Amino acid sequence: MKVLVVGGGGREHALVWKLKQSPKVTEIYCAPGNAGIARQATCVNISAEDIPALLAFARGKAIDLTLVGPEAPLTAGIVDEFQAAGLKIFGPSRAAAEIEGSKVFAKEIMAKYGIPTAGYAVFTSPDEAIAHIQKNGLPCVLKADGLAAGKGVIIAHDLETAHAAVKSIMVNRDFGEAGARLVVEECLTGEEVTILAFTDGDTVIPMMSSQDHKRAYDHDEGPNTGGMGAYAPAPVCTPELAQRAMEEILMPMVHALKAEGRTYRGVIYAGLMVTGQAPKVLEFNVRFGDPEAQPVLSLLETDLVEIMEAVLEGRLDQIDIKWKNQASICVVLASKGYPGAYEKGKVIYGLDETPGDIMIFHAGTAEKDGQIVTSGGRVLGVTATGPDIPAAIRKAYAAVGQIGFDGMHYRRDIGRKALDRS
Repeated sequence: MKVLVVGGGGREHALVWKLKQSPKVTEIYCAPGNAGIARQATCVNISAEDIPALLAFARGKAIDLTLVGPEAPLTAGIVDEFQAAGLKIFGPSRAAAEIEGSKVFAKEIMAKYGIPTAGYAVFTSPDEAIAHIQKNGLPCVLKADGLAAGKGVIIAHDLETAHAAVKSIMVNRDFGEAGARLVVEECLTGEEVTILAFTDGDTVIPMMSSQDHKRAYDHDEGPNTGGMGAYAPAPVCTPELAQRAMEEILMPMVHALKAEGRTYRGVIYAGLMVTGQAPKVLEFNVRFGDPEAQPVLSLLETDLVEIMEAVLEGRLDQIDIKWKNQASICVVLASKGYPGAYEKGKVIYGLDETPGDIMIFHAGTAEKDGQIVTSGGRVLGVTATGPDIPAAIRKAYAAVGQIGFDGMHYRRDIGRKALDRS
């Protein structure tokens, strides 16, 4: 089987690594890929958002199955285009993917079908948004409606921050057309958890729970990023909470979308806030998380290809998905300045000095003059698996200590909340 993976980050490297383990897979292509992926697959110089070129490539190479990593091509309708051409592709349709493509749409669906989430209001006028915030009080959460690479969410604890956020999103359009509408939410407090699930539109099977670390610096300080690390499983997600999340959130959303004529097939991501013992939705995404995919896929025992085929053929209820009875942690190494402006082209040292059981998933890397150099904000995801979370943390940070590049920064507290709970 020939497989095409669309994307070029740490998530896509983890997907390529997992697909490589399947006896069904003979060739893997990745568009555009990165320097790490190039060691395990054939990288193709096509942007993840260039759907016509991706379709032409898949046809030309007679690709048997395409797996889409990032959200942008999904919300742009890559699945619809491939299916219209008779090609197998794993991921939700454009209509189903709107739950990530539009935060307003996701909120409206949740309100209509009684899925627990934060209270909210939607604005197209900056002045009206500010007036609402002044009337309803702080803190609040401000979200650009459209895609913003995980950075279009600002938590405001004071009016100065709220004013600046409204101006950034709606007036300056720092996130482009994503800021045409603004969602203002009540600020939920508690502990966050991510639950990913496979679904064929009827059956929903959750994966191992995980916890992302969005803020740039230790102790959840600094600006939001695409994610500075993650671990799995997350102790905050007790069996009872996982059951509630399935019954009150994941299954109702999948069934709601089907009722709306938007049957969802692929991976659905629920970012939840645990308030007391109750889960509430912070966001829905329409693909594997990044960096959550790295530790979660490290714990998956079942052949990923078999799962994807079951999803596409509507027989997910016949698959028994197995997980390792272990824990995994991913620590992201980022460029100086990330999530703001950052430099590229810094030589990375120590990649070949880490133990063989440590996975170094490349995110923003390239090859130049025979050396691996930085080419993105998030550069590497150092991922380790162990019998429990403390052991996985020790292994991951020991490996981090062997890697270096000019300006490298990372959080030193990935997994700390799990340790606190134990």
